Amino acid sequence: MKNFNSIEDLQDFLKPVKHEVFYRRGDPNDVRLGEIIPETRYEEADVVILGCPQDEGVKRNRGREGARLAPESIRKEFYKFTPFGLKVKIFDAGDIRCEGTLEEIHSIHQKVVAKILEDGKKLIVLGGGNDISYPDGAAMAEVFGVESWVAVNVDAHLDVRADQPRNSGTPYRQLLDEKLLRPDYFYEVGYQTQWVSPVYYRYLQNLGANLISIEQLRSGEETDEELRESLRAKFIKQSKSLSVFFGFDLDVVRMADAPGVSAPNPTGLRGGELINLVKLAASLANTRIIEFTEVNPMFDIDNRTSKLVAVAMHRFCSNIKRD
Repeated sequence: MKNFNSIEDLQDFLKPVKHEVFYRRGDPNDVRLGEIIPETRYEEADVVILGCPQDEGVKRNRGREGARLAPESIRKEFYKFTPFGLKVKIFDAGDIRCEGTLEEIHSIHQKVVAKILEDGKKLIVLGGGNDISYPDGAAMAEVFGVESWVAVNVDAHLDVRADQPRNSGTPYRQLLDEKLLRPDYFYEVGYQTQWVSPVYYRYLQNLGANLISIEQLRSGEETDEELRESLRAKFIKQSKSLSVFFGFDLDVVRMADAPGVSAPNPTGLRGGELINLVKLAASLANTRIIEFTEVNPMFDIDNRTSKLVAVAMHRFCSNIKRD
């Protein structure tokens, strides 16, 4: 595949967002994001939204189908919001054209993400399945170098399966096995032991990855404060000099707050705790990608899960720390 030299080179690989997704209130005193963001040019944007509407990796991993519908569902909720408190300009690049095999989709996704990162933009990536953490991570390694990026997987699962072919449970195993991610720069945050294989846990322990369970997160009064405390010695120091990727798999959130996910979870984080972690990501100047995956609108209730991600996107954009 050819290299991309400009944003125009990406157009053949992207599908524009449907016009009707951009909510319009028509009130000059109550302008919504759906009226503002379509007018933003890529060149002037600080943040780019990119969707990857496919769930082939979820199907391969025996999850319930439907995550392919998430980018549009999340956008519909996000574009109803006002720009109150936003500190950045946002451009919506549309969706990756998900044609061909999962491997082919990942190859295109990586190239598109790498180009946007090279242009100095921050990215909000909307899955789709959590398998896209692999091309997102590979793009981080490509642009910033293996020694210069940190990955934070906020998830009930570890996603280091040794499966073939690749699926939504393999992305971080791929990155680690291919030497695209240093184990000591990898953080597993919010995992729950009932969902974790002892074999894969020991695999990460032996590599020297950083493992922070949901119990550890909740040992303090505020989830984000506890994470800061847990990671202060290493991560906060690293994040000042290294580029950072945050992957949020929505099955880390309890079903009461996020019923529409690929793998429902009755005992996960509360919605407000997820938002605190997103705000932490925004507060780090070198956060380059924030990724939301495994939302499944087919099983959602009153669009509750899509609304939660939309709020998280808004909080990220309103709390971004400038370089």
